[in-house]
Amino acid sequence: MSGYRKLATADVPNTPAPTRVKRELDEALGISSFGLNYVVADPGEPVPWGRHRHPHHEEVFYVLEGRLGVETPDGEFSVGPDEAFYVPENHWNRAVGAGDEPCRLLAMGAPKETDEAIIEERCPVCGECTGREYETTDDGETYILRCAD
Repeated sequence: MSGYRKLATADVPNTPAPTRVKRELDEALGISSFGLNYVVADPGEPVPWGRHRHPHHEEVFYVLEGRLGVETPDGEFSVGPDEAFYVPENHWNRAVGAGDEPCRLLAMGAPKETDEAIIEERCPVCGECTGREYETTDDGETYILRCAD
């Protein structure tokens, strides 16, 4: 094949993330111009990092099944199956699995090379908005965020 690629989502390794499932389809397919992730978020799980923004990167969430809740400075939005939610560059959002069932979605963003995220959530221990550090356990199955302070 001359550049065409096909893969089964289930064959892509699960990437450590706060959600139960995050499969980086863009990396597996060799996509260089936009990000594409398949995500399964259980109710209450953040997609992907809590309250954050991308200074130079647009983002779209497309819900396949379940519900996604998106908090923004403009209000809260509920996104259901066959609906898409657009986040302009440098705009805050916090997306979480909502409802009673897991939310299956595609998270897309462009340009890929500018997907730096700035996370701003209060640490439940110190109460400050700080950077985050992380570690994985259980061969990458468990993802632990820690306050940088």
